[in-house]
Amino acid sequence: MSETDEGANEIEVDLVEFETVGTDDEGDIVIDDVVVATDSEGHIIAVDETVAVVSPLGEVMMDETVSVVGDDGELHVLEEDVTVIESEDD
Repeated sequence: MSETDEGANEIEVDLVEFETVGTDDEGDIVIDDVVVATDSEGHIIAVDETVAVVSPLGEVMMDETVSVVGDDGELHVLEEDVTVIESEDD
């Protein structure tokens, strides 16, 4: 019978979130939310960015992009999801 260290393959991950809110030249409210996952040495291993744009007419566009770092050290997009919600006409 052999013993194994179950924690030997675990990676410690820290999450840091950044959020900015502003208005663009057309009067749209732009919210940019970025979550960065880093390993125990501070290297970025994944990024999740969501950009939401709300127009003065009430239309909403959300773009979420999830990326991970590949063997080449560059971020590669795993998934991108764009959602558009149009305002109802009165």
